[in-house]
Amino acid sequence: MSGERRATVPINVGGVVIGGAAPISVQSMTKTQTEDVAATLREIEAAAEAGADIMRVTCDTKEAGTALKEIVKGSPLPLVADIHYDAPLALMALEAGVACLRLNPGNITDADKVKDIAAEAKARGVPIRIGVNSGSIPGRKDIARGRGESIDETVDRMVAAALHHIRILEELDFRAIKVSLKASDVLTTVRANRAFAALGNRYPLHLGLTEAGPPETGSIKSAMALGILLAEGIGDTIRVSLVAPPPLEVKVGKEILANLQPAQSRPNLIACPTCGRLEINMVPMVQKVEAALQRVKRPITVSVMGCVVNGPGEGMHADMGIAGGRQKGIFYKHGKVVATLPEEELLATLLHELDVIAEEDAALIEAGKPLPVGLGDS
Repeated sequence: MSGERRATVPINVGGVVIGGAAPISVQSMTKTQTEDVAATLREIEAAAEAGADIMRVTCDTKEAGTALKEIVKGSPLPLVADIHYDAPLALMALEAGVACLRLNPGNITDADKVKDIAAEAKARGVPIRIGVNSGSIPGRKDIARGRGESIDETVDRMVAAALHHIRILEELDFRAIKVSLKASDVLTTVRANRAFAALGNRYPLHLGLTEAGPPETGSIKSAMALGILLAEGIGDTIRVSLVAPPPLEVKVGKEILANLQPAQSRPNLIACPTCGRLEINMVPMVQKVEAALQRVKRPITVSVMGCVVNGPGEGMHADMGIAGGRQKGIFYKHGKVVATLPEEELLATLLHELDVIAEEDAALIEAGKPLPVGLGDS
């Protein structure tokens, strides 16, 4: 990240540290009915395979609370139980062994029940995430923002709501708290998180846009909002909320983080955007190379270029890659041409090289040895 990281007191979510100097974690949420244990576990496993660190599940019925016991036992990831108004469900989730609660204590009218939840969470070492969404903040005008309420008014209400919930927990001597302030638009999300961070408190922040939308637009909006905040040193864990399966949310989140790192930390595929000079069938090539890179773990840059004009020069900055020409192209490594090949052999040669690297990475990881940067001795 380009900005100095905001100082926060770390919390522990089932072994995943959030805040402090810990890496920024990526979260997602199941889309299933929690009562369906098998389907919910399948989604959690798919998210874990995609690289998720934490998973949130809805707990809105007694049946869901009961199902959580089995889900927690089978989950490869620490789980956050999403609770809104039902205090008994929060206690059920804690008993089931969840690693975190998503709970706004001010939404529960019985103060004694909030006290019980805080005491039980503290005894179990379970943090609580306070989540404020711009569309459901207390006291908000009925007229939507933009037709009666300014961004400043919305941000002020969001921050005030978060502070209200925080005070309730602090008065119960509970401070294992993380906070989220989310809107469905970029500017409100950015300004709300900036305003909260400027208060000087040290609670970790969970970043995201709520109801970001379908993958195409939601990914762009999320990348803008999260990218701005993370580059300013604000944020300790993220979720990209899309109308899409959890693995895609995770993939987009990890891509946002990877592109904000000062040094490359994972495989990087560069490819020309194609134009009228394109001389090979490049789109399926890029798709196959991207799939092959999922197995490669070391930071390596691979390029796929479509013509002889800019391709060779730009592609030579990669660790390896191909550049197409008419019915033939070049394969290069370390900035040097290794071979000129017929078009039909270009992709196969590159994929073979990536398979070799993937096998090397798997063997090094199994042996507990560090991965090389770039090609190493490949």
